[in-house]
Amino acid sequence: MFSGLNAEAYDRAYSDRQLIRRLAGYFVPFRRAFVWLCLLILAISIIQLFGPLAAAQGIDMVAAQPSLNAILWLGLALLGLAVANWLATLLSRRASARLIGDIIAALRSDAFTASISHDLSFFDKYQSGKIISRITNDTQELSNVVNLITQLASQFGVMIILTVVLMRISVLLTLALLLMSPLVVLLGILFRRAARRVTRNGFRVTAEVNAAIQEAVAGMRVAKNFRQEANIYENFTRINGQAYDVNVRRGFVLSIVFPAVDAMGGAATALLVYMGGIAVSSHVLTVGAWFLFITSVFRFWFPLSNLASFWSQIQGGLSACERVFALIDAEHTVKQIAVTDDRRPTADDSAAVVGPQSPVVLRGEIEFKHVHFRYNEQQKVLDDFSLCINPGESVAFVGHTGAGKSSIIKLVMRFYEFQEGQILVDGQDIRAADLAYFRRQIGLVSQSPFLFAGTVMDNIRYATPHLSDADVASVATRIGEGEWLETLPNGLLSQVGERGGRLSMGQRQLVALARVLAQKPPIFILDEATASVDPFTELQIQNALNLILANSTSILIAHRLSTVRAANRIIALDHGHIIQAGNHEQLMREGGYYAELYQTYFRHQNADYRL
Repeated sequence: MFSGLNAEAYDRAYSDRQLIRRLAGYFVPFRRAFVWLCLLILAISIIQLFGPLAAAQGIDMVAAQPSLNAILWLGLALLGLAVANWLATLLSRRASARLIGDIIAALRSDAFTASISHDLSFFDKYQSGKIISRITNDTQELSNVVNLITQLASQFGVMIILTVVLMRISVLLTLALLLMSPLVVLLGILFRRAARRVTRNGFRVTAEVNAAIQEAVAGMRVAKNFRQEANIYENFTRINGQAYDVNVRRGFVLSIVFPAVDAMGGAATALLVYMGGIAVSSHVLTVGAWFLFITSVFRFWFPLSNLASFWSQIQGGLSACERVFALIDAEHTVKQIAVTDDRRPTADDSAAVVGPQSPVVLRGEIEFKHVHFRYNEQQKVLDDFSLCINPGESVAFVGHTGAGKSSIIKLVMRFYEFQEGQILVDGQDIRAADLAYFRRQIGLVSQSPFLFAGTVMDNIRYATPHLSDADVASVATRIGEGEWLETLPNGLLSQVGERGGRLSMGQRQLVALARVLAQKPPIFILDEATASVDPFTELQIQNALNLILANSTSILIAHRLSTVRAANRIIALDHGHIIQAGNHEQLMREGGYYAELYQTYFRHQNADYRL
């Protein structure tokens, strides 16, 4: 039943004290709202306490001397208490909703911020659906804990008041009540470990369901293409069935505590009723005092039974809290070694890297010095790799799959951490640069350009939100004099759909290139797609590339002959080592590795190629 529900590698165990102390930190900014809510709940409890007091007094008065006026005043007093209880309950519900909303929003914001700040390797390793589940489902589960904390905080205050009241009624009965109370608390504690385990598995299986749904929806196009809808349904049914089994088991375990507490509370109350009846028959207590004691006993048990009965929910909330904090505390693989300037750039800043000195405009010189990089011990990619790219130079990397081309891009972008050596930009180690600011100076077009739902115009100015509509139109028309826009149904206002699904691959590449052209980065990186495009789109793409290459230091992973020839220098890679370097004509004259690649991959793209 629990197969596939193992913890993620970044999960960690927290004690209850650590979780509660850390969760309490989220109450600090809203402490006034928390105190106000506790006071309201305390007021409700006190108002509800006055009801039995008034009823007990009324019973004694009517028993001693029946009077219509006394009964009328008693009814009005109870009505007034009911109205006051309604008003206080209304205010407490509003205050509780606001407080819980504020705390969950703050926690969810921290979890989301931590997620997006993680390295790209984090998202390569862990499923996005499971991460989403922690940010949404698990944080929402904490609302139950917040609500219970506010309820219990005020109810234990009522317990103290009730203890004083009950002592005044009967010291003997109150002492008997206090001696029975630890048994209820002990019962809740005994369920702690089992409750934590089953609730943790419940959250994990929910994450599995979310991951399965997210993957199925994201891959629906491929599934339909290969007619695999039945397999998707079968996989979901299996995971959903596992979720059913886990949650039913969770329900069985958690449901045990409620009848156990009720049975123990009922037995204790029965004993107190019996002892109170003897006291009444012996004229030690009045009937009204006995009634007040019995009703007060139920209110005294309520916080204790809540603590025991809802202990499972508290453990569920703490399990959720544990998963959320584990996500927040997950260590970053990529670590910057020094950032001494706290200044952050604005959209109007010129290109610069923040380092030990004041911000300077990037020239775009990139140097690899004896870099060693591996994804793991078995997957080594670069071994003592050295290369210098001059400012304004465009360098195209070519080679078979696994040669290390994409890894070089990931290292320059700081998506992954290299193990040895240095990567310098303008002579400065990129590990000492302000990471967010550094990445702002790099324009990246990946192999599968990602577009956000919205219009073409929205996507072009994604990295430069300050651009006006006219500025965006000017950038777009620079590419092939804007002829590519005529292929779009509504030009720049055309909707691209989710992930750009309404556009062809060539159109997505043009939008992505226009986005970089608007950004004007000093460093440009292109992981060119292998998809074939029509001659018109090919010409437009190359036109956009030429505009960018003219003003940037460029690293190109080239799959098109036109891109390779446009580069100032071509680097042929094989298993992380530089085999050849030079321009197209030089390398073709030399023969060897590049010439073989040309004959295999590029020759058919030549306009003069004949079968």
